Amino acid sequence: MSDHRRLNPQQREAVETLRGPVLILAGAGTGKTRVITHRIAHLIACGVAPGHILGVTFTNKAAREMLERVRELLPRRPAEGKTRSEERPTICTFHSLCVRILRQHIERLGYKRNFVIYDEAEQLAAIRKILSHLSARGEKTDPHAILSWLSRYRNGGERAVASADPGVRAMAEHVASRYESALRACNAVDFDDLILLTLRLFREHPDALAACRERYRYVLVDEYQDTNAAQFELVHALTREHRNLCVVGDDDQSIYGWRGAEIANLLDLERHYPEVKVITLEQNYRSTTTILKAANAVIRHNARRRAKQLWSDQGAGAKLTLFSFANDDEEAASVVREIENARLARRATWQDQAVLFRTNGQSRPLETALRNAGVRYRLIGGQSFFDRREVRDFLAYLKLMLNPADDISLLRIANVPARGLSEATMQRLLAASQERKSSVFDVMKNPVVLAGFPVRSRESIERFVAWVEATAGRLETPVHGTAGALSAWADGFLEEIGYYQELRRGEKDAEAAENRVRNLKDLVGSLGGPASGQEPAVGRPGQGPKHRHAEAGETAAPHNSEDRSLRARLERFLEEVTLDAEREEEEPGVGDAVTLITMHSCKGLEFPHVFIVGLEEGLLPHTRSKAEGTLDEERRLFYVAITRARQTLKLSHCATRRKYGQLTPCHPSQFLKELPEELVERAEDRPKQPVTTEAGKEWFAQMRARLAAAKG
Repeated sequence: MSDHRRLNPQQREAVETLRGPVLILAGAGTGKTRVITHRIAHLIACGVAPGHILGVTFTNKAAREMLERVRELLPRRPAEGKTRSEERPTICTFHSLCVRILRQHIERLGYKRNFVIYDEAEQLAAIRKILSHLSARGEKTDPHAILSWLSRYRNGGERAVASADPGVRAMAEHVASRYESALRACNAVDFDDLILLTLRLFREHPDALAACRERYRYVLVDEYQDTNAAQFELVHALTREHRNLCVVGDDDQSIYGWRGAEIANLLDLERHYPEVKVITLEQNYRSTTTILKAANAVIRHNARRRAKQLWSDQGAGAKLTLFSFANDDEEAASVVREIENARLARRATWQDQAVLFRTNGQSRPLETALRNAGVRYRLIGGQSFFDRREVRDFLAYLKLMLNPADDISLLRIANVPARGLSEATMQRLLAASQERKSSVFDVMKNPVVLAGFPVRSRESIERFVAWVEATAGRLETPVHGTAGALSAWADGFLEEIGYYQELRRGEKDAEAAENRVRNLKDLVGSLGGPASGQEPAVGRPGQGPKHRHAEAGETAAPHNSEDRSLRARLERFLEEVTLDAEREEEEPGVGDAVTLITMHSCKGLEFPHVFIVGLEEGLLPHTRSKAEGTLDEERRLFYVAITRARQTLKLSHCATRRKYGQLTPCHPSQFLKELPEELVERAEDRPKQPVTTEAGKEWFAQMRARLAAAKG
């Protein structure tokens, strides 16, 4: 028997209740993985053959970790040094399970057993091919939007796409049957097919279902609140007869409704399993009492939920700290100061600290502030601001204007927006450049090469060359130290080429398009620098030059006296970006680093010290939550963010935030009002914390000396 002495009474009950349906309501930080692994080990210890046990989770990483922990719990045979059975329990994702089943039975559905599984890139390629035949000439339909609609509809039915854009819906309905036929002709399936075809197999071939039920006599499902309609149907099909189903989840952490998750699967489990036994895990092993009281107070405002009250024996801990800032740049700078103060004065490493935000776009000022301060960071749950398509396109344009011989940049943006330079045209030009061992731009100016192109293509090439040369020539314009000259030029340049319009036209929905425009406007706006007139230095998610740590109070180096033209300033900006990328390649592992992470990506993680930024109406709760009726899910998202913190939690909101390059008024999130006043202190009211480390004392002494010297 596995050792249950380290389990609390509720955990022990969940582990030892083996027969019939069980719902384990596992609140945040209550040790659900320990319960699942002990339960599987206990089933085996009680005589259940490992091959009859199925554990389903949502990621391969979680499945591997769970299986390894089960192995550690199982007894070993003294003679052979092996577990009591060579057969292992099946612990895998939903998709892995369905692949196993379909490899045995898919021929019954008219497929060959050696079917291939299309990834997203291959799915998009198939949809693009279909759209090229369906779309009217010049009309653009985003294949990502079509693929998203198809996936949600196939997994959740009509309700899952009720709020979809009518234009996307109409085109997706035209594409659907053609898409399925295209995959079928290639003996291919996509990830949605894996589950849907398994369900079809069970409906059309009851003997296949009976064989699976016979094999998987005990079924456990982790993160049950994240299951969609198709996944629920699969679980129900496997367990409807033997009823040995154990689901583990927390309705308060159901935050993926936008991708089809059905919270009703957990809330309404009794409809399908009236005899289900509900066991609630409420003892939290992660956070202080103060943090848990705040989380409990917030989530209590959701009416439709299963009651639970998290508690901890970790002690009261510090109060939550609430910051109010004038704008998001000030917010980012203050977060960096708090991070460095904690590191130097209280021995909190960078990796002990995390900054959480609602939307990917909020990372820009944070990344810039961290780079400028020489603070290493890792970004999770979204692209780095400098890796986003619109930003890379913009940088490619700048590089091309400075160096038309840069083939990589030219090929990236030659037909973005469309200029009549088709992929076939660019491929011919590239081949000619390789043959002549010259740049693509030089080939585009070569009359001998151009003579081989049709008239319309030749005219498009000539217009492009003339435009590049004219634009590059304007970069010699003197700026006479004007702080906003580079920003003004860049904004006018993007308007002139129609790039903002291209982003709005080519994105899957209006909000996503405006997010891309906002990202670019924010970057362009920042090129003019703050009020001081300096343009920002672009740092890196790591150490500063010569691998030193920038000290608090350091500022970007002033402009060189030579930065008197747009060209000179662009060269300086791009040089910093390029060197930054080069250093990142040298050091792929960031090691000790602050975590920047979206709230949707932080579930399952924990950090000693957490900052939640941007707590404003329109961000959290998000603007669309009112129209879509998802305010409860936004509150659950805030609850998940709060419960990531172990020791300290700091919250912030801004009076203004940069959108489209302009400062826009903001209002504090309504969720802040749901925090009990006695648990929160405002930053301006908190007592000064003493410096407790020698390194911190030395750092503050250096800063005092610098300030004194400056005054002298």
